[in-house]
Amino acid sequence: MNWDYVIKNGTIITPHETYQAHVYIKDEKIAAISKQPLEGETKKETDATGQYILPGLIDVHVHSRDPGPTYKEDFFTSTQAAAAGGITTVFDMPNTTPPTRDASSFHAQVANLTPKAHVDFGIWGIALGPMNNAQLPKLHEAGVIGFKYFWGYAVNKNTFQLTYNYEPGMTDVLPPLSDGEVYDIFQNVEKTGQVLAIHGEDSSLIQVLTEQVKKTGRTDYNALLDGRPNLAEEVTVQMGTSFSRASGAKLHVLHVTTGEAADAIRRAQAQGAPVSAETCPHYLFLSNEDYPKIGPVMKIYPPVKYEKDKEALWEAISDGTIAIVSSDHAPHTPEEKAGGLWKIPAGMPGTETMAPLMLNAVNEGKLSLQKLAALMAENPAKRFGIYPQKGSLEVGTDADITIVDMNKEATIKAADLHSKSKVTAYDGWHVKGVPVETIVRGETIMKNGEIVHKPIGHVVKPTK
Repeated sequence: MNWDYVIKNGTIITPHETYQAHVYIKDEKIAAISKQPLEGETKKETDATGQYILPGLIDVHVHSRDPGPTYKEDFFTSTQAAAAGGITTVFDMPNTTPPTRDASSFHAQVANLTPKAHVDFGIWGIALGPMNNAQLPKLHEAGVIGFKYFWGYAVNKNTFQLTYNYEPGMTDVLPPLSDGEVYDIFQNVEKTGQVLAIHGEDSSLIQVLTEQVKKTGRTDYNALLDGRPNLAEEVTVQMGTSFSRASGAKLHVLHVTTGEAADAIRRAQAQGAPVSAETCPHYLFLSNEDYPKIGPVMKIYPPVKYEKDKEALWEAISDGTIAIVSSDHAPHTPEEKAGGLWKIPAGMPGTETMAPLMLNAVNEGKLSLQKLAALMAENPAKRFGIYPQKGSLEVGTDADITIVDMNKEATIKAADLHSKSKVTAYDGWHVKGVPVETIVRGETIMKNGEIVHKPIGHVVKPTK
C-alpha cells in the first residue's frame, strides 16, 4: 500500500481510550491505525513522538460576518484563525447580510464561503418564525447544520437583520415574537428532526432593567450585569427546555453563562427532554472580577458573570450537563470596542484561542485530554449529525486531525491573531499546551502556528 501521509509515534486520544499508534492517511480518509509500522511508501511523514493525536476539533459557534460587515472579519480570515487554533471544522452562524433564511440563500452561502474556507464548515439556518417557518423543511433538505433562533430580538422586515435595541413603534420592524410564535418554531423544527439552538436571554426583562440602571448614571461592569442579570438567562432557558420537552424538538442552549441556567438544563435532561448545551472559554476563565484589568474588550452577550457561575459551569462540564465547548467567535474592530460600556458592541474573536486555553486547563487539572476530545470533537459531531465523518479517529472517516504538544508553552498575543480583529481578552496570557498541526482531510493547513496551505474547505451536511 502507498500512503499519502503517515503520522508516526503519536499518542491517540479519544473520549474512550488512549494509546500509542501510527495513523495512515490515503485519499483524504484515515486508511489505517496501527500500533505496529505498516509496509508501504509514503508521500509525507510526521514524527509525533511525545505529542497527542486528537480527532479534528470542531467549533460549532462562529460569526464570520461574511457576507456583511467584512471589515471586521471574513471567512478567509476566520477559517485561518480556526486552523491556527487547531480547529478542523467550523459552524458559521446565520446573522449575515443576508441571513441564511431559505434554500436559495443557503446555496448562495455555500458558493460564497467555499473558495475562502481553510477548514471544513457547516452552515446554520436562521429561524424567523412566521417570516420563514415555511422555508425550514427546504433549508433542512438543503443541508443546514441546524437552526438558530435569536430569542427576544426584533427583525427588520426588509433586510431580515436582527434589531438588537428594539423600541415599540419602530417602522419596518417585526417585534419580538410572542411565546406562542416561539413554540410554533419549536414545532416546525421538530418536524425536520434537526437541532434548534437558542440565544437564551429575556430581552423584555433586559430592556426594563437596563433602563433602570442607566438612570442611576452607573457605567461600571456590574451595572451591565444588573441590567442583564442571571435571571434573564434563567427564565428563557427554563421556557426553552419546557418547549423542547412538550414539542420533542432537539434544543441546544448556546453560550451558557450561569449556574441557574445549568441547573435548569440539568433538570430538563433528567426529565428526558432532548436538550444539550454549550459554554465558551470566556465564561470558564473570566468573571466580573477581571473587568478592571481587561476592560471593555471583555464585553460579550450574554455577559461574563460571577466567580460562582464560573465554578458552576466547570461542574456542569464535569457531570456532562454541558457537553460542548465553543468559541462564539464574534470579531469587532479595536475602534468599535474602545467606547463606553453601554454603547460598544458585544463580542470578540475566540476560535484561535479556544483550544490553547482549554489545553492549558488540562495541564492545570481542570479536565482530561479525553474529556477535551469529547467536548470539542465527538460530542458536537454526534449532536449535529456529522459523526463519525467528523469528530472521530476511525478508519474510513475524514482524516481530520489535531496534533497537540502538551509541553509547549506560548503567550497569546493580540497582534499575532489571524483574524482581522486583533481584539482579545487574553492578550499576554501564558498557556502550556498548544495545537502544533491542523490536518483537514489529510492536508496540513497549520504547522507550528503558521498557515501553510491554501483554502480547501468543503461544506459539511448532517446525515439524513
